[in-house]
Amino acid sequence: MDSGTLISFLAVDLLLVCVPGADWAYVISAGLRGRSVGTAVGGLVSGYALHTALAVAGLAVLVAGSPALLTGLTVAGAAYLVWLGWGVLRRPGMPVEGEPAVDGRVFLRGATISGLNPKGLLLYLSVLPQFLTTGDGRLPVAAQTATLGLLHMACCAAVYLAVGVLARRLLSARPAAARAVTRTSGAAMLGIGTFLLLQHAI
Repeated sequence: MDSGTLISFLAVDLLLVCVPGADWAYVISAGLRGRSVGTAVGGLVSGYALHTALAVAGLAVLVAGSPALLTGLTVAGAAYLVWLGWGVLRRPGMPVEGEPAVDGRVFLRGATISGLNPKGLLLYLSVLPQFLTTGDGRLPVAAQTATLGLLHMACCAAVYLAVGVLARRLLSARPAAARAVTRTSGAAMLGIGTFLLLQHAI
């Protein structure tokens, strides 16, 4: 795998990661509700670690070849986003100094969101395979998949940590703005989940 391929993948991957979605909404909400941004991001990254492991094992090909299974995963992820988004809208929360964070719950929610995130499924099932190469002297496909998966995880960690920390620092002294951003994050999760559910219901 040459450097040109890695740079091309990195450019595409950064574009996808920098597009606000469920992951962004969750890390912003976690930060503004007094949760640990690092724990939330760790959960999100662990979900993509699972995606990477499944892709390396070849299970991503199986999922891609089974429309019913892919639809089931998408619907499950969409339903979870609706539930989580509604919870944030009902209790938007505010940054509170010294508020105890339930790290295990924050981590697991992050892992579930990224593990079922339709954007993540798109990356691993449609985008990533386009950067795999075969031929003499090439790395095995599994090793290439692992490399690209790790690169994606690193991009997610960097971008989401920056988003979460900036949101907390910029909004911690602005209660009204923080509440509005948190509600917007909840609405984004609710909207994305509802859209996906309606899309699969048609």
